[in-house]
Amino acid sequence: QLQLVESGGGLVQPGGSLRLSCIGSGVTLAYNTIAWFRQAPGKEREAVACTSNSDGSTSYRDSAKGRFTISRDAAKNTVYLQMNSLKPEDTAVYFCAADVRGASCPIGYYEVDWWGRGTQVTVSS
Repeated sequence: QLQLVESGGGLVQPGGSLRLSCIGSGVTLAYNTIAWFRQAPGKEREAVACTSNSDGSTSYRDSAKGRFTISRDAAKNTVYLQMNSLKPEDTAVYFCAADVRGASCPIGYYEVDWWGRGTQVTVSS
């Protein structure tokens, strides 16, 4: 059974950093397009970053550019989201998502085939 398991969330002060991990179970993440989405209370889920091995494309939402980096470790079957210079508006539940067709980045909500359960990121002083 395919599972995506996120970890690495927590409470951090503004300006701090966190690294989120998404581990695949029952699936080789290298064959899929993997994206990170986030959802803040009362808001729609939004794409944050994406990586596709089918064409090597990556993408970031504008507010994440220059601060967030998405990367893969094939040996660990893991995709990471390094988040630096965090701001209170980054507070949300962050979800790992997979598109098994290997689409080019960015991918939208309705292109996702599998979702993780999410990890909470809270940026507050």
